[in-house]
Amino acid sequence: MPALRRPPGRRVLFLLLALLLPSPPPARAPAPPGPAAALLQALGLPDVHRGAPKPRPVPPVMWRLFRHRDPQEARVGPRRTPQGTTLRPCHVEELGVAGNIVRHIPDRGAPTRPPEPAWAAGQCPEWTVVFDLSAVEAAERPSRARLELRFAAAETAAGWELSLARAAEGEAGGARPVLLRQAVPTLGTPVRAELLGAAWARNASAPRSLRLALALRPRAPAACARLAEASLLLVTLDPRLCHPLARPRREAEPALGGSPGGACRTRRLYVSFREVGWHRWVIAPRGFLANYCQGQCSLPATLSGPGGTPPLNHAVLRALMHAAAPGAAGLPCCVPARLSPISVLFFDNSDNVVLRHYEDMVVDECGCR
Repeated sequence: MPALRRPPGRRVLFLLLALLLPSPPPARAPAPPGPAAALLQALGLPDVHRGAPKPRPVPPVMWRLFRHRDPQEARVGPRRTPQGTTLRPCHVEELGVAGNIVRHIPDRGAPTRPPEPAWAAGQCPEWTVVFDLSAVEAAERPSRARLELRFAAAETAAGWELSLARAAEGEAGGARPVLLRQAVPTLGTPVRAELLGAAWARNASAPRSLRLALALRPRAPAACARLAEASLLLVTLDPRLCHPLARPRREAEPALGGSPGGACRTRRLYVSFREVGWHRWVIAPRGFLANYCQGQCSLPATLSGPGGTPPLNHAVLRALMHAAAPGAAGLPCCVPARLSPISVLFFDNSDNVVLRHYEDMVVDECGCR
């Protein structure tokens, strides 16, 4: 009975992930980072998460986006896209915008807001909401900034009007230019307002922080509403993580392990976030099938069988030359021929819920090149 292979250690997994994840090129040439630092840089994090994140539920919209985008999640759950549909890379179909990073950012001003007194009709209060956007990198281009508000109303009014203005830190009110004014027919569902183009220019980078003054007034005399919750859904596009063509995943399962001998093919490798110690802040998935390529590319193994990845003509010629004269040409290499993406849902260091999409993370097919 062959000996059981031990799973790869933590350092080996770090090295593998550092090679798989796309890492943006540095502005200057510092010393090469270690495997853990390279992986953190690819995830857009300056350092490892500082302890366990503050417990808060994952917003349903983030779960929906993750389950729709992640191919491995879609394989074990119910199908959420029509059969044969190809998801466009760097595009969030559910929101109809370009992007590969989605952040759910809670209001940081809620803990400092004083209790609301009983306001008379027609004299409703203003609220200041604060969103920390410091984690957004300068290279990211915002494509959607959706403000979502939940109100509690004591009675039903015949419609409301929402107005937004910019609020400076420590400002005590007064006249401010209105950025957006919007009719609200009912408070029974969340109130949404698009801030891109209103709070900042569409072609500009996101600000480091966003402070807004909100006012909600009834169109007819009625009791004032109370602001229960405010959040910002921010979609950005990082062009460094984009690839022009989508690569749909094949359903074939890779082989388990195997020796270096034999034909070039895909070997199974599961990467667990628990093994690398990131399970406290990576929400989903628990891990992913990274896989790898291994095997020989000599004849006849170079000539793939039915349904396999066809080799390049150059690879076949090299294999023929090597068979005829081993010293004249080296054998082709067993390399990935088809890759597919994954999505990762995690807490960043500001305890925002982030959904990030990574292309070319899973080896689906191997071939001789």
